Amino acid sequence: MSEALPSPAEITPQPLPESAWLDLRQNAPRNSKTQNAPAWVEALTLLPGEATEGGGTSKSIFRIRVAQPSSDYHVLFFRLFFDDKQNQQPELIAWDESGTHILRSGALGVGMNLPSSDSVLIPMTGASAIDIEVPGDGKTIRAAYLDWMTTSEVAHPVNAEHRDVIPEPFSSAPALHAPPEDVENFGTVTATLAPDPIRIDGETRENAVFQFPIEAQPLTALLTFEIANPAIDAAPEIFVNGQDIGPVSLTLPELADPGYRGEMEPLTTQMRFHYTGWLRAQKILPATALKVGPNDLVIANGVGSGSSAIRATQIQLKYIWDKSDYLLRTSR
Repeated sequence: MSEALPSPAEITPQPLPESAWLDLRQNAPRNSKTQNAPAWVEALTLLPGEATEGGGTSKSIFRIRVAQPSSDYHVLFFRLFFDDKQNQQPELIAWDESGTHILRSGALGVGMNLPSSDSVLIPMTGASAIDIEVPGDGKTIRAAYLDWMTTSEVAHPVNAEHRDVIPEPFSSAPALHAPPEDVENFGTVTATLAPDPIRIDGETRENAVFQFPIEAQPLTALLTFEIANPAIDAAPEIFVNGQDIGPVSLTLPELADPGYRGEMEPLTTQMRFHYTGWLRAQKILPATALKVGPNDLVIANGVGSGSSAIRATQIQLKYIWDKSDYLLRTSR
C-alpha cells in the first residue's frame, strides 16, 4: 500500500549546483576568452565608473546577477580575490529586485598592498544581484569564487573558546583570534604579541620584531600567527634571542584552491607559488632558546620570498600542571 506516493526508487535526486569561478581581470580583447559559468549566474557586467570633479574615476562596480538554483539554497559563499591596496579596498553589496540593500560587507582586506582574498556569506533570499564596489578603475579586482552553502547543526564544547567555524571550500582551518588578555588553561599560558597586521619583506629586510617577558622558564613554547601572501616553498624564518629557530610550518589547503598564484622569473624554469589569502603558521620554540626576563623574537621573510603580512601573532607557554601526563625514563 503506497497510497499513490512515489516509491523511493522513483525519486531521482536533484543534481548539486556547480560552483562558479569568474575571471574579473580586465585583459585586452585579444587576450580575453569567453567564460563559462553555471546557469544560475545570469549575467556579469562592469558598470562605468563614476567620474569625480577632477576628472578621475571614483569607483568601479562589477555587477553579478544570480538566481537561486532551487528553493533548497539560501546562502551563497562568495570569495573575492583582489590586490589589497590602501584606499582601494572593495566591498560586496547584495540587492533585491526593488533596489534595496540586503547586505553590505564593509571594506574587505586590511590595506597591506598585497594580493589577498576575503570570504563573505551572503543571504540570498530575495536577492538578485551582487555588486563588487571598489575605488578606482577596478583593476585591483582579480576573480571571484561562488558556491552555494547548505546548513547543519554544529555542536560546541561548553568550556572551550567559541569559534565561528565555517567550512570553506578547499580549507578547514578556522580564523585565528588573538586574545585581548593573557589566558591560562591547563598549565598553558596564551599571550598575544600583536593582533594587528604587520608587513614583512625579505628584499627590504622589513621584519616583525617583538619583545615579551617570561616570569618562569617554560617546558616548551608554540608561536602561532596568520600570514597573507606567503611563498609556499619558503616560509618565514623565526629568530629567538638571536638564535635561528628555522622556518614556520604552514597549514596549506589543497592545491585546487584558486588562492594559489604562480610566478615565473627571468632565467628560471620553475614556477613558484604564493597563496593569496590568509594561512595559519606555527613554530615550536625550544625552551633552551627562551630565558626568564625579556625575550626578543623576529619573524622574517627570506630573500626572494617577496612581501607578506602577519596578524593575530600569539605565543603559548607550557608549564608543569598538577595533572600533566609525562613519563620519566630511566637510563639503561
